[in-house]
Amino acid sequence: MSNPTTKKRGVEVLLDPALNKSTAFTEAEREALGIVGLVPDVTESEDLQLRRVLQQLGHKSTDLDRYIYLVNLLDHDETLFYRTIMSDPARFLPIVYDPTIGEVCLKFGHIFRAPRGMYLSIERRGHVRDVLRNWPVEDVRFICVTDGGRILGLGDLGANGMGIPIGKLQLYTAAAGVPPRGLMPMYLDAGTNNEQYLQDPLYLGLRRKRPPTEELFSFVDEFMEAVQEVFPKCCVHFEDWTGADAVHLLQRYRDKYCVYNDDVQGTAGITLAGMINACKLKGTRLADERYLFLGAGSAGVGLANLLCSALVEQGLTLAQAQANVHMFDVNGLLESTRTDLFDFQRPYAHPHAPTRDFLAAIKSIKPTTIIGVSTIGGAFSRDVVETLSAIDERPIILALSNPTEHAECTAEQAYRWSNGKAIFAAGVQFPPVQYNGTTFLPGQANNFYIFPAIGMAVYATEAKRVPDELFIEAAKAVADQVPENLLKQGMLYPPQSNILETEIKTATRVATRIFDLGLAGVARPQDVEALIRSHVYNPQYQSFA
Repeated sequence: MSNPTTKKRGVEVLLDPALNKSTAFTEAEREALGIVGLVPDVTESEDLQLRRVLQQLGHKSTDLDRYIYLVNLLDHDETLFYRTIMSDPARFLPIVYDPTIGEVCLKFGHIFRAPRGMYLSIERRGHVRDVLRNWPVEDVRFICVTDGGRILGLGDLGANGMGIPIGKLQLYTAAAGVPPRGLMPMYLDAGTNNEQYLQDPLYLGLRRKRPPTEELFSFVDEFMEAVQEVFPKCCVHFEDWTGADAVHLLQRYRDKYCVYNDDVQGTAGITLAGMINACKLKGTRLADERYLFLGAGSAGVGLANLLCSALVEQGLTLAQAQANVHMFDVNGLLESTRTDLFDFQRPYAHPHAPTRDFLAAIKSIKPTTIIGVSTIGGAFSRDVVETLSAIDERPIILALSNPTEHAECTAEQAYRWSNGKAIFAAGVQFPPVQYNGTTFLPGQANNFYIFPAIGMAVYATEAKRVPDELFIEAAKAVADQVPENLLKQGMLYPPQSNILETEIKTATRVATRIFDLGLAGVARPQDVEALIRSHVYNPQYQSFA
């Protein structure tokens, strides 16, 4: 009998979720690891264990309860957790992430069981390297970091936002097979301006207001420099920072480090994928459409920027592309007389009469596509949809805000108010809609089609940077994988049931682009897809004897 592949013994093995097999240890392993009597004297298959998990989940009455159960499973048996999630992604991804994750974050301090990830406080300035070295894994490949400043459409949740990087990194593995060992969720705690949490005795973060921008950025500078030293192959994924900070931090680091912002670039990538397929349905090109965004924060501007890059690929100049994109925010239409705009918004402030009326803006601009990133539930009213439908025979309506109650309109509203003419997708999953004898399949413009594939491509190639070209390629790859019969029913994105294969194909195309751009840290293989597949995590127990 060979020696076990771990130095841990006894309870130490059972307390390590990466090693624990619970009831799946063989007799030889129980003897070798010194756990005889510490686990039931049986050897169960993973299939039988999964059957038990599914049975126990069936007794839970809410998705929040199912989330809590699954996270508890992850804390004890990592392999079985991922075996469960990957067995039926269409069922489980909405539980471990959107839309359930919104409720999780709102209640994070109250449902907290055990720490997961790293909590880096601004009060540790000058000692960030030391804190990072406390992480038990030496070769961290991705850090998903939030400051909790703008969680989903829920606002400043402070430390409660830690549920987001935890969930995002679970999707790296469950959707694209990125090995979980090299993934670190992080909450960068610079305080919160949420008075409710500052007064909550169960709140888990610093009880102080957020610092001035200069102080925050100085701390993030130290963090980014420390990451390069402690984890030299690490890519930093920024998630759910406030709009201006999200854009400016990306600008600050993107040409210096391996870094990206999923809210800016990932949201843009998945929306671009939907637009590509919507244009296929219409028989138009991206350059033929006129765009009006409701919402001009980091997500909206990031989306507009990537869209303009794609329009330039189709032959427009950047100025022509930007002229085709209009934006509307809480203070009205972005137009050239506005003095309250951020630098990154100004390219979309065109000459136009000031207006705070979204419907009036539609009538004036005559867009063929409206894109909602406003977090204002119901903002795409019946008047809006009917007006848009009078302008264009097949209007494109993307209601991207989430959770569900923040969606600008529902799928049923979009189809009914447009008399079945609309091409629709949302940031959350809506059920199929029956209208006038036709079944419409609304797609979900969910970033999990994009960022896990980007992650796998970066992981496999050890990419040095993550430029926008990778997100454009990912968008094209996702769009190309929608079957023709589903596309004809209005489904703009691939089925979630086969998400791993979809992501592997997307990651292969992104990795190929990384090699083409000279950004890879490994030699280019003859078969890029084989390189990707060689890194895909398989949720199977390791053998110890």
